[in-house]
Amino acid sequence: MELLIVGTLDGQIGAASKIAISQGGQVSLADTEEAALEILRSGKAIELVMIDVKLDVYKFIQSLESERINVLVVACGVANDPTLAVKAIKAGAKEYIPLPPDPELIGAVLAAATRENHALIYGDKKTEAILKMAKQVAPSEASILLTGASGTGKEIFSRFIHDNSKRANKKFVAVNCAAIPETLLESELFGYEKGAFTGAVARRIGKFEEASDGTLLLDEISEMDIGIQAKLLRAIQEKEIDRIGGKAPIKINTRIIATSNRDLAEAVKNGTFRQDLYYRLNVVNIHIPSLKDRPGDIVVLAKHFVKKYSELNELPMKPMSRKAEEKLLNYLWPGNVRELENTIHRAVLLSTGDEIGEEAIILDDADSIINKTQEPQAPAQTSGMSTPFGTTVASMERNLIIDTLKHTLGNRTVAAQILGISIRTLRNKLKQYEAEGYNVTSEK
Repeated sequence: MELLIVGTLDGQIGAASKIAISQGGQVSLADTEEAALEILRSGKAIELVMIDVKLDVYKFIQSLESERINVLVVACGVANDPTLAVKAIKAGAKEYIPLPPDPELIGAVLAAATRENHALIYGDKKTEAILKMAKQVAPSEASILLTGASGTGKEIFSRFIHDNSKRANKKFVAVNCAAIPETLLESELFGYEKGAFTGAVARRIGKFEEASDGTLLLDEISEMDIGIQAKLLRAIQEKEIDRIGGKAPIKINTRIIATSNRDLAEAVKNGTFRQDLYYRLNVVNIHIPSLKDRPGDIVVLAKHFVKKYSELNELPMKPMSRKAEEKLLNYLWPGNVRELENTIHRAVLLSTGDEIGEEAIILDDADSIINKTQEPQAPAQTSGMSTPFGTTVASMERNLIIDTLKHTLGNRTVAAQILGISIRTLRNKLKQYEAEGYNVTSEK
């Protein structure tokens, strides 16, 4: 793995580098945050950044986020300065390593950075059959198209394919085509030269170059503008790309995996997706069924998420009751694995007693509860909120936030975790609602 050390580390660079190299890592050095950004922009396969806590960690991490550079950041500093350590963690650093460095601690951090954090957990025969097919085609150089509903875990399956390919020891780079504005996607994929446009203050390597010799995942490719599709087709066919503002094409060797939650064949008919690109991507098609169609995965995944979020929140791990498991199995999971994960995270936080009971399994969509008796049932109550026709989105959001806060007895930290938003966003929303005259539960 490649490690980037930023700053002086209070004179401990040599010791930290020696430990990292002894753990099988390769080390690059940068004196400043800007020098570090230059290295990362160059497309070098850095997997972990160790930054001196005395530098502006917050600004550095904000720069990474604004430029969509995905890399794990840990802060390093003298052990007797807890204030800077807390500040670095709040800024977004994943860990704090006290100096002088401890070999076992750095070894553990390096191992965590290199360990695949996308475990593929399953228990259903359908999933087993899909994995068998994926493993069979993984060593090939063929482009693969993964299809399935949103939340089924297509990215995790794509990482499984990469990990079982001949490129497993090279980089896996993911691009969410739906999350990046159309005006930025071209520069994100192909990169640009310094001065190519206003704001291009330095050369930036695109994702194709970054993933060369490795795998590039184009997530939700159906959302890609048809103009960029033409350039993507050329990159796949000719194995070369042009940086924006560049003077000569650049050869690449990138394996493509694409995902879509839409019917691309239908998109071709509608003229929103190029037919020639569709054929290039769809050499092998692997369809990921919805969670309701692989029920053998539900409880197995739920137990995995219980362990994950118990450890994350430093809570004792509790078993699920039989009725809780039945409740999970009697639900259609319209949000698939993503919805299941959120549901279990919430259950871990809200459960009381020695086990996770059915009362802690709060389901979002009453219409998705399976009615086995075929008799009319009252809708499951997830909260005191009702949503009559004509309700605005802003009103629904306000009701959801206030009801969640009431459910957590005013604990804003837990409420923010359940809602999937930052505590700062929650505070700002509550401040707005208070100004508008709404009764907001006070923080406990």
